[in-house]
Amino acid sequence: MSSPITGISSMATQGLLAELARAYEQHAGRGVAIEAVGGVDAAKRVQAGEPFDVVVLAADAIDKLLAAGHLAAGSKVDLVRSGVSAAVRAGAPRPDIGSEAALKRAVLAARSVGYSTGPSGVQLAKLFERWGIAEQIRERIVTAPPGVPVGALVARGEVELGFQQLSELMHLEGIEVLGPLPEPVQIVTTFSAGVGAASAQPDAARALLHFMASPAAADAKRRQGMTPV
Repeated sequence: MSSPITGISSMATQGLLAELARAYEQHAGRGVAIEAVGGVDAAKRVQAGEPFDVVVLAADAIDKLLAAGHLAAGSKVDLVRSGVSAAVRAGAPRPDIGSEAALKRAVLAARSVGYSTGPSGVQLAKLFERWGIAEQIRERIVTAPPGVPVGALVARGEVELGFQQLSELMHLEGIEVLGPLPEPVQIVTTFSAGVGAASAQPDAARALLHFMASPAAADAKRRQGMTPV
């Protein structure tokens, strides 16, 4: 029996990759085992030389790993685009976030605001800087540890208004998703994949990524709150 195709990803694509792994096993009869951790930790493990057949992270992180020789040259494949949504604890008041002005008011009114250490959190911090409110709310910002969903903090009441990729919020219990950020300030992250430079089965890894980028995977991407590239 062939060895499973191994991989590592950030948490944002965990649900999607689990669904696509099951589909690929049925399609190709080949096992797939992809571990999901915080994106920063995933990149560090790849940089440290831990062998994976495939790596799925935000596109800029994949580019850095390619440039450093940790991924096989020419193996990058864009998989999905993922937008950010906001959430509150189930049963809590639902602030209006339907416009940029309304979203800013909701952030200023929240007793605590949570985001991740991933690309969406970085961009939200920049947005708050651009709005000129970063200092005003600094003491109210809660950054979720790598691998911990912001929604989990919201569900426990540790964060009043949380922001993260829709894919990481939509399946969590104890929260209500308010909806996506308004279009003028929506944060969209492209998640890409590459073949590990130390992969012992690069052809199998490339075949898996070809499947994940194909039209056959489009419905799964939409079900998981993402958009096919």
